[in-house]
Amino acid sequence: MNVHDSERISGMLEVAGYVPAVEGTQADLVVFNTCAVRENADNKLYGALGNLRPYKLKNPDFKIAVGGCLAQKDRGTIIEKAPYVDVVFGTHNMDSLPALLERSRIEQEAQVEIIESLETFPSTLPARRDSASSAWVSISVGCNNTCTFCIVPALRGREKDRRPADILTEIQALVDQGVLEITLLGQNVNAYGVEFGDRNAFADLLRACGKIDGLERVRFTSPHPRDFTDSVIAAMAETDNVMPHLHMPLQSGSDRVLQVMRRSYRVEKYMGIIERVRAAMPDAAITTDIIVGFPGETEDDFLQTMDVVHNARFMNAYTFQYSKRPGTPAADMDDQIEPDVVANRYQRLVELGNDVAWQENKKLIGQTVEILVATGEGRKDQDSGRLSGRARDYRLVHIAQEIDGVSQDIRPGDIVTAEVTHAATHHLLADKLVSVRSTTAGDMCAAGQTPSTNGAPAGVMLGIPSIPRP
Repeated sequence: MNVHDSERISGMLEVAGYVPAVEGTQADLVVFNTCAVRENADNKLYGALGNLRPYKLKNPDFKIAVGGCLAQKDRGTIIEKAPYVDVVFGTHNMDSLPALLERSRIEQEAQVEIIESLETFPSTLPARRDSASSAWVSISVGCNNTCTFCIVPALRGREKDRRPADILTEIQALVDQGVLEITLLGQNVNAYGVEFGDRNAFADLLRACGKIDGLERVRFTSPHPRDFTDSVIAAMAETDNVMPHLHMPLQSGSDRVLQVMRRSYRVEKYMGIIERVRAAMPDAAITTDIIVGFPGETEDDFLQTMDVVHNARFMNAYTFQYSKRPGTPAADMDDQIEPDVVANRYQRLVELGNDVAWQENKKLIGQTVEILVATGEGRKDQDSGRLSGRARDYRLVHIAQEIDGVSQDIRPGDIVTAEVTHAATHHLLADKLVSVRSTTAGDMCAAGQTPSTNGAPAGVMLGIPSIPRP
């Protein structure tokens, strides 16, 4: 979601007349789009701001803006801690950034503007995407849940849904420009439709995506187990371009901990969803999120989580040590777990998750997979010259560029089929290239172009440039 928001920020700046700083040169503006889910985000932001202070002292016209969830949370505190910041804007008023920058320039003082509710849905703003083949599409923003560890509802607000026609119009415009893959975004993406009272809205949206000619891959993130219905499973299985991959946060394998987290489901329901998904799509890959060390988590609670990871056979488990977030109920709970205990459990769970992932990946050796060569995935290494991309089930695959010793012209955005020759914990190698299919997205990448939306002209992406550390 934050990546997509950054695309919108880039698009607005471009429309306002800003251009990308050339790599390695001094930028006139740096924008930080922040997260607030974990404490480390706070530390990273203020450390990065401190690194920019010498530049601001040398050049008062150099502008720094901070937006996103951490800005929504800290507000004027950011200016107190870093008085050389020029603009602070929140999650609900990204569209104000160009005006705030201009006001800061004219008035020669910091501008802090935080509003409490969404006025302009982000997808109505111009965007500058970094991929010609893949795009994010927001279908909702905000969250109606009350998970005790999560600060997001306080910063993003209650769920607001876009109308299906608006979503499908945006997707069609992207496909017309060569986009092959879209990812539907929502804080609880499968709760889509709650604002206009349609429980089947998300399943219907998936099926509607299946009718768009030229749209080859549809993904979504992140669903909530509470809202996962059999109609969504059926839509996934019966819609050819909906990919066989499900990212569904678990958070804990202990029913007691789930109750204290206010997660509104229990392990039996969660595992039942996985079983039904795999019954409908035997090759589906499942990924998840897990929190270790939630307040009051006992060793037995933790071992129950280990059991779920072992039995669920996740392709990947994104595991996090619990991070206390001020303003959440969990931050004030008794029985906060000692850091060394949390670290020990984290290490044990990561080791198990990695072993499960490796065992599951090894089952694919000898199989042929279809890979969308991605922008930004990069090469595995310079010596091998392999390109990288995602298989239909979202596994990362590094691919050779030769067929029978003949080098192939493969561009980001092209689609290849290849036989898996080696499996590691978090990626596959596919050195037996079978075929290469050129795409319009590949043509655009070769020409240095990326798609745009909402009237912004197609062209080179406007990025948020990095500045060398002083």
